[in-house]
Amino acid sequence: MRVLQLLLLGGLLALITACSNTDREPEYTSEADLYEAAQAQMRRSQWETAISNLQSLEENFPFGTYAEQAQLELIYAYYRSGDADMVSATADRFIRLHPQHRNVDYAYYMKGLSSFTEGRGMFERVLPTDLTQRDPGAARDSLDHFAQLLTRFPDSIYASDAKRRMLYLRNLLARYEIHVANYYFKRGAYVAATNRGRYVLENFDTTPAVPDALAVMVQGYELLDMPELSAQMLDILKLNYPDHPALNDDGSFDFQYSSDEGDRSWLSLITFGLFDKSEPPGFDTRELYNPEYQDAPQPPSGV
Repeated sequence: MRVLQLLLLGGLLALITACSNTDREPEYTSEADLYEAAQAQMRRSQWETAISNLQSLEENFPFGTYAEQAQLELIYAYYRSGDADMVSATADRFIRLHPQHRNVDYAYYMKGLSSFTEGRGMFERVLPTDLTQRDPGAARDSLDHFAQLLTRFPDSIYASDAKRRMLYLRNLLARYEIHVANYYFKRGAYVAATNRGRYVLENFDTTPAVPDALAVMVQGYELLDMPELSAQMLDILKLNYPDHPALNDDGSFDFQYSSDEGDRSWLSLITFGLFDKSEPPGFDTRELYNPEYQDAPQPPSGV
């Protein structure tokens, strides 16, 4: 009886061991095996496992046939896993190690793309979010990275996509400045509001935010008791954007924020304008957002 129990126990242990071995990732001993395994895992969107195998390939075969291609694949895997910091770090490392590589433009492109999509989590995908009112730090970084790509590799296969994304980013950043100007108007910071309008004209002069930037300056200069400058901006606004909603039928300007502080409600005063629904809206003539480009191209094949 005791012998039978030992045999049953031994069989059970063997079964558990076999199941455990089945669940483990197979061990890859050759460079080609590691690379092919990582490729298969990326096709199945198993990004963490693919990253692990690509890292192992680089560590064990740093001068092998697939080493440089694996580094490019690693950038892409980090991007798909949502790790923007590692995308940037891995891309920077590739650029430093292989500045003359024929596919180094991909590393520059992915730096811009990772910043472009940074912060766009599940919440933003489920519910509509006005990105022009969010912290523009990642957008500025993305614009800088794409500009580097176009400066260094104007004929890159990624140049066309980078230009489209840069157009979107410039529009987003310009609109952000208008939102900030509206905020300053509501709080009586007229110099700061006017400076935001001027910044748009000086740095984003081809964006759809320009008419609102002109309106900001018309109103800002008027509130700062600079009627001549206000009139100059108004002439430019009327000449180039005669249908702007801040213009009355007779061409005069509707100073929607020009009321005195004393005319504001007590709720507006004690909450700094946060909960007073009677406050006028800010300058915002957007009708359509620029399209957002989400898909990243696969790394170029062949090293």
